Amino acid sequence: MRTEWVDRAVHPALRRFVATAVGYRQEGLAPGLHRGLPSPFLTFVVTLDEPLVLLAHPDPGQAPGRYDGLVGGLHTRPALIEHPGRQAGLQLSLTPAGARALLGVPAGALASLDAPVDDVLGAPGRELVDRVRSAPDWPGRFAAVEQVLLRSARHDSGPAPEVAEAWRLTTAAGGRLRVAEVAARVGWSDRHLEKRFRAETGLSPKEAARVVRFDRARRLLAARAGRDGARDLAGLAADLGFADQAHLTREWRALAGLPPTGWLAAEFGFVQDSTPGRGQAAAHDHT
Repeated sequence: MRTEWVDRAVHPALRRFVATAVGYRQEGLAPGLHRGLPSPFLTFVVTLDEPLVLLAHPDPGQAPGRYDGLVGGLHTRPALIEHPGRQAGLQLSLTPAGARALLGVPAGALASLDAPVDDVLGAPGRELVDRVRSAPDWPGRFAAVEQVLLRSARHDSGPAPEVAEAWRLTTAAGGRLRVAEVAARVGWSDRHLEKRFRAETGLSPKEAARVVRFDRARRLLAARAGRDGARDLAGLAADLGFADQAHLTREWRALAGLPPTGWLAAEFGFVQDSTPGRGQAAAHDHT
């Protein structure tokens, strides 16, 4: 099996909007399915060879599709991605602020949806996909993405300061803050925060906290299992603010469609990465 991962330092002007940028190429895998899991980042993927094939989206009403370039919004259900035993592409993990600045829409407009890059960005999106796919190497591919996004970026576009602060508080606390506390800190009522937060991100404040906590649990479990095979779910639950192991397992089933041990059995050693996207590079870490 051939595996190649390339991490790219994000351009300084894009760091508020792009959490990570990674290139990937894998060959010789067993064909199968991957689950693109919820995370606190929107997914932006451009494939290099074959399209990304989604058999099921987080929104069950969206039809299956094939994508040379894909933008995926925040979500609370897994996506199902088919792969033929190989995959190659470039993935960016976008912050909700990056949705407005780089895509021209609030993240809420893409909630639970997957869209072709050119449907979202128009002509610049078509240019971006074509340039990435025709570039001869990783530096050229990353440069193509940066040039198009820097040219299109709207640096004065952003959510209301209160929503931005609510998102920062939720992520910084690992999803442990209660909604009432977040609302009090930004000076809004619970109801007003719910309305404005959902319109901007596509998630309620409570859903965002669940996704943040789950994402941390997923990454920590994968790291521990990869390092020494440890699967101390009770300890993981305690470390990350779940009520107990049963609570962790219920949340995992709800957000991933599998219990933690089932997810490890299906995914570990397949296409794991260390980036904060929807699960990993080609996997649309809803990547």
